[in-house]
Amino acid sequence: MKESQTLEFKKSLAEINEILETISAFANTNGGKILVGVEENKNGTIKEVVGVTIKGKEVEGLTNEIKQNTDPVIFPSVKFVKMKGKEVLSIKVEENESKPVFAKNMVFKRVEKTNRKLSSQEIRILTKESVDYNYTELVCEEATLNDIDEEKVKWFLRRAKAERNFDIEPETPLKEALERLKLIKQGRLTNAAILLFGKNPQAFFLQAEIRCARFKGTEPLEFIDMKIFKGNIIGQRENAVEFVKEHIKLHAKIVGTERVETWEYPIEAVREAITNAICHRDYQISANVQVRIFDDRIEIWGCGPLPTSLTLEDLKKKHDSVQTNPLIARSFFLIKFIEQWGTGTNRIIKECLSNGLPEPLFEIISNNLVVTLRKYKVTEEDIRNLNERQKQAIKFMGEKGKITSKEYCELTRVVKDTANRDINELLKKGLIKREGTGKKIFYILK
Repeated sequence: MKESQTLEFKKSLAEINEILETISAFANTNGGKILVGVEENKNGTIKEVVGVTIKGKEVEGLTNEIKQNTDPVIFPSVKFVKMKGKEVLSIKVEENESKPVFAKNMVFKRVEKTNRKLSSQEIRILTKESVDYNYTELVCEEATLNDIDEEKVKWFLRRAKAERNFDIEPETPLKEALERLKLIKQGRLTNAAILLFGKNPQAFFLQAEIRCARFKGTEPLEFIDMKIFKGNIIGQRENAVEFVKEHIKLHAKIVGTERVETWEYPIEAVREAITNAICHRDYQISANVQVRIFDDRIEIWGCGPLPTSLTLEDLKKKHDSVQTNPLIARSFFLIKFIEQWGTGTNRIIKECLSNGLPEPLFEIISNNLVVTLRKYKVTEEDIRNLNERQKQAIKFMGEKGKITSKEYCELTRVVKDTANRDINELLKKGLIKREGTGKKIFYILK
């Protein structure tokens, strides 16, 4: 036996605070069992079954402690079980329908074999998921049909018919079309309707913008260009993709007798990442979707973390399509912006790898999902472990594309032997590769 997503060991009831945290974590995730009277090793395996010697009143005291310190109140199954001839206390916790479950005014989630404390924003998200509440499905106060761009709706219906054989004619009256798209609730426009087809969605949702920037170098310090795209979220998508095209290189080569052009980053991967950020963002929070272009990478910042049922590792393999905004997701599906099979992140990975780029990074930064498309395999952690000369050379290659031994010596002001040692270390670490022959040898980033 080993500690896991659904199993926790505790040596004694003296660890009551940790037990309460685990009860909250299990109740907010998939349930689980705590075995009290088991000492674990650092890797989560059993070190020793020490057992427990407690009486009925102490068990009653434990259940009262749990009731007094959980909200909503949790009623776990508590019983004694035999392990290696000793009595161990088993506390079984079911996943709670009403979330979040607090333990001493804090909320925890089970992540593998640890309990992670949730932030206030994550608690709000968990609450919304628990009560089947979705902001984009709510009625948009004060909005009327006059706030809808009718031509955009007709364009949408024409495309939906062409892409998915959708059965609403483009000339269908506006209100009827929106009703059939489920974008009208109780006779009034939803937030999703304004975001998708509003003439000026920012009059209702100031935060519903995409900020795009091209930075100088590899740090977000100096702008080369910056644009903010407003309007409806359908138009924002292509505007953001076009911004990226303006700031990345288009390479051309002759294949056979034909000229073939390729972008330095696969546009389909860029488009997919931007689409996901727009479709799955939390439209309640004040942050904006951001596209950040650097010399060595593109970062697409969403607004809000992953749904609680998904992990970052899930994004790299087959996973369910968890829709943060079902009405927007359905509309994007109808015009083939997404496929609704949970394959978007897999396509981003496939596009990057098939174009000779490293696997993209999926990270949670400042409670937001960030997708990073990398030009090179070198990471920030790799750079931290280099000496200052090597760091200079990596930056030089990122900006200029390559470096020679002579340029290395001039850049870092060292003799040839020192330069060669530094370069050989970079080659061994797999961060650069050698190109050319003889006097024309140069080095590029992998």
